[in-house]
Amino acid sequence: MSANGTLPTVGLIGLGIMGRPMARNLMKAGYRLTVHNRSRGPVDEIVAEGATAAGSPRAVAEAVDVVILMLPDSPDVEAVMRGDAGVLAGTRTGQIIIDMSTISPLVAKALAEEAAAKGARMLDAPVSGGDKGAIAGTLSIMVGGDEATFAEAQPVFGAMGKTIVHVGPSGAGQTVKCCNQIVVALAYEAISEALVLGAKAGVDPKKIIEVLNGGLAATRVMEMRGATMIDHNFAPGFRLRLHHKDLGIALETAKAYGVPLPATALVDQVVGSLRAAGREDLDHSAILTYVEDLAHYQIGDKA
Repeated sequence: MSANGTLPTVGLIGLGIMGRPMARNLMKAGYRLTVHNRSRGPVDEIVAEGATAAGSPRAVAEAVDVVILMLPDSPDVEAVMRGDAGVLAGTRTGQIIIDMSTISPLVAKALAEEAAAKGARMLDAPVSGGDKGAIAGTLSIMVGGDEATFAEAQPVFGAMGKTIVHVGPSGAGQTVKCCNQIVVALAYEAISEALVLGAKAGVDPKKIIEVLNGGLAATRVMEMRGATMIDHNFAPGFRLRLHHKDLGIALETAKAYGVPLPATALVDQVVGSLRAAGREDLDHSAILTYVEDLAHYQIGDKA
């Protein structure tokens, strides 16, 4: 809440697959929203639903109490934050900046320091849950930064997510997101191997999912994407190329801390091969197609 008891004004930069539903949930919760995006189409879409457009990241920062970023990668966040038209050029003392993108923990720490030098407070708050979670407002949000700032921003997070956890100082949110992306990628690989093995051996893949989801092998990944994997519906909820980027961040972070990640490195190569095959804009559940290619068998085939 702002000092006078009203809801703070919020700005959202980045209206992609995740950003658009997040914007809608913020407005649904009663927040006055200002938006900016590199391409104009998504801005017009959200403005038609009640938001206000801003011409630059700086203009967003100048207009609101809380700035949220939802962008693809570290260089995108750095470009939006820095420069004459960037968020930091328009920020002010006491403002909260929340980066909900998935970026390098080292970049997150550096940007938080730059924001602090301007008197602003920055949280790194990447999310998990994909487009379905963004639409439903049930995202898992892992937050790094000052705990008092986290508490102040909690109602804003509550408009977009369900599991909201302060995980530590600046950069910790991004570190936990690395951990999340490792588990999700390895889960997709494991589910893919299980489905192709079972289906090629003659078992109905729907029955495989039903049984696995009822036992120790059950995962949220399989619950959310098992049916679409079987149907070969790889419309992107989260693109393979972005997960590949996230695995790169995880491996880079692990190298910095001296932590071997052998299985992560293997799946990183799997996703890299899918990108080389022109599948980078498919959903990350398309890891299934890699295993199918190796087995020369597609789920649903009769032979």
